[in-house]
Amino acid sequence: MKRTVSICCGATFGATGRFAVCLCGLVFCGLPLNLFAVLGGSEASVQTDQAHMQASLKSSNTGPYRVHEMQTASGIVVREYAAGGTVFGVAWEGPWRPDMQQLLGSYFEAYQQALEAQSGVRHGRTPVHIALPGLVVNMGGHMRSFRGNAYIPDMLPQGVAEKEIR
Repeated sequence: MKRTVSICCGATFGATGRFAVCLCGLVFCGLPLNLFAVLGGSEASVQTDQAHMQASLKSSNTGPYRVHEMQTASGIVVREYAAGGTVFGVAWEGPWRPDMQQLLGSYFEAYQQALEAQSGVRHGRTPVHIALPGLVVNMGGHMRSFRGNAYIPDMLPQGVAEKEIR
């Protein structure tokens, strides 16, 4: 997610006021804004995702977990799977790939390193399968039709199969 912060350090604040406003702006720019329900994050922020995506939200209980499905007007669907207040899986489909950093949160770096380790593979045209001890990511598709999922194997509720994250 890109952020643009505009701070006006006008003369009406005086020297001390300008310094305080600029300092607050710099501090704000340096803080991560993890307001979204990301993999391994809190389920409580699903409504923030809905507002950010300007999507409809449909939630349902499916046995030992809840599925929060968001659909945008442009056809992107994101499903967040949660149990015990934590998102253990995400799935997506739509005309383009989602912001993987946003979906994976703190798991993004491990995903990116594993992707780079698969040298020689043209990731824009081939399916991606990454299976790490604490993260599994599957992604594929073609222009205007992408889909994938990611989940934390150790966080899957008892009796829930990986294939349910779709």
